[in-house]
Amino acid sequence: MAKTIVITGAGDGLGRALARRFAADGETVILLGRTFSKVQAVAEEIGGRHFAVECDVGNPDSVRAAFAKIAERHPKIDVLINNAAVFEPFTLGEVRDDQLMTQLMTNLAGPIFCARDALPLLRGGGHIINVSSESVPLKMPMLWMYAGTKAGLEFMSGMWARELEEEGVRVTTVQAGQMMDETKTGTSWPMEVAMRFMQANAKVGINPRERPISHYNSVTDVFRAVLDTPADLHIGTVALSAHRRPA
Repeated sequence: MAKTIVITGAGDGLGRALARRFAADGETVILLGRTFSKVQAVAEEIGGRHFAVECDVGNPDSVRAAFAKIAERHPKIDVLINNAAVFEPFTLGEVRDDQLMTQLMTNLAGPIFCARDALPLLRGGGHIINVSSESVPLKMPMLWMYAGTKAGLEFMSGMWARELEEEGVRVTTVQAGQMMDETKTGTSWPMEVAMRFMQANAKVGINPRERPISHYNSVTDVFRAVLDTPADLHIGTVALSAHRRPA
């Protein structure tokens, strides 16, 4: 039976790749994104019964409105993928209030808002998948806020899994490594910030340019496997890292 899957941050990157994959697999995909034109474009591309909903995951009113709209068409959903996140490097001494609040609200509060409002639709067999990052164990310089929000999300995922077990809702963390596709041409960070980020990481033995990068489409295979896990099994955390193909 086809699953109904809600994906946040579905207008680009991994979220878009997941939407395309699950639509091709015959599932029903609901695409959430802060910029409606982006998620609407993906929804129109994949066509069919899939649809887009404007949603700023860091705004609780926006999340409530989005899931109310979803419930009008789908009183039951099978999967929520908390994928939306903001990724920007800075040091403690230079970080601005808006940078802190954007990452805190999008990366950490956002999954809470979405899981809370999706819960009535997920009870009795649903699955929450929270997307984390290999930056948590790597502790990359200048990414302490991003990695910190992801570490918090991983901790909450484990707590939610225990709390929601009696309600029939499973919770899985997918800790992803570096990934991209043909549309990703580089970072949008200012050149000076990007250079300092590379230099700071080189000092601790991490060279982002030399680290392997996986394709978004490859990563979607893992999400497919998690979704297909039999009901009597639970996957708590999947840790992914990119791997160089043999020459």
